[in-house]
Amino acid sequence: MVISAASKRQRLATRMAQPGLITAPGIFDLISARLADRMGFDALYMTGYGTVASYLGLPDAGLATFTDMLNRASAFAHGTETPIIADGDTGYGGLLNVAHTVRGYEAAGLAGIQLEDQEFPKKCGHTPGRRVIAMNDMVRKISVACEAREHDDFLIVARTDARTTLGLDEALRRAEAYEKAGADILFVESPESEEEMERIAGAFDKPILINNVEGGRTPVLTKSRLEQMGFKLAIYPATGFLAMGQALEQVYKGLQQDDVVGATKDHLYEFEAFSRLMGFQAVWDFDKAHADE
Repeated sequence: MVISAASKRQRLATRMAQPGLITAPGIFDLISARLADRMGFDALYMTGYGTVASYLGLPDAGLATFTDMLNRASAFAHGTETPIIADGDTGYGGLLNVAHTVRGYEAAGLAGIQLEDQEFPKKCGHTPGRRVIAMNDMVRKISVACEAREHDDFLIVARTDARTTLGLDEALRRAEAYEKAGADILFVESPESEEEMERIAGAFDKPILINNVEGGRTPVLTKSRLEQMGFKLAIYPATGFLAMGQALEQVYKGLQQDDVVGATKDHLYEFEAFSRLMGFQAVWDFDKAHADE
């Protein structure tokens, strides 16, 4: 059964209004998307870092185009039943580009878009060298994004990267301005302590997103602690591709050994189960009904 984009948006909007922390794992290719989709999460998060890395083999440094990301976002949305919030970087340009990006992501079947106040070219939020645009320029971007969406339940996530270079007070000031501009979810990137996280979580009436990056600038805490602080949405953009990288390195090393079976045992997804995950059951059923004699 194909679930409509409207149904996904409504489902996530309903869940956002209910108590409890929403956990959204990062998806970065169609395999990770299918795996996460079948596990019952309330939402998935299309990670810019992982998507650019898996699709282009490049760093998340403003090198992917709107077309690149829309291609991936559309494939993820059409290949899953879970609502997806997707990284939209800076909106890929000025105000007209932001409007075009929002319309494209919404039409692709996503449930929300994240926009950030970095200068172009942007960089991953847990890496050095990030610079931000003027606050009022980002306020206009958020206003345009809200105006451009066709449905009010298509979520606009406003992210500020000001903490690292301009300090937490400036980041909070910007988040407040983005809240007034109409953002549905606020995202202060890269707090550097639990105390900073608590300040962020308690500063606003709108839902607050926390970005959990293993090895990044922000402490990675338990979900119960994040909920206690007051966060509504916890994304884990890097967890999946870091796990994949570790697993692949181990099994590829195993292929260099003489005992390949022993080296890869207990590290591999069962082949038939993986085939079913990727949709082969429908192929087998079709062949049985139409092609087999």
